[in-house]
Amino acid sequence: MNAPDDPLAPLGHDFKEPWHAQVLAGAQALIRAGHLDPTTWAETLGAALREAEAAGAPDTEETYYLAALSALEQVAPFGAETLTARKTAWAEAYRRTPHGKPVVL
Repeated sequence: MNAPDDPLAPLGHDFKEPWHAQVLAGAQALIRAGHLDPTTWAETLGAALREAEAAGAPDTEETYYLAALSALEQVAPFGAETLTARKTAWAEAYRRTPHGKPVVL
């Protein structure tokens, strides 16, 4: 792999799945809207990544996504009941959606 011209420049990484990017975009949206403190997000994400590492998870994009999702769920500005209800509604919508069609809640 060649070194970038600017070693401090972002790598220009593409996410494997759209939801990998969406979890980070969700955190960014909460920060911009003033619902989440950036320091709290960084600390919570860092703790989730350390937990994954301690559990022996491989250093992959999937591991990072799962840690980011866990962190976002921990700091989300709504309660566990709302999160559980939303997950249930999504699972039900997914099961009734024909193959190849977008899931609509």
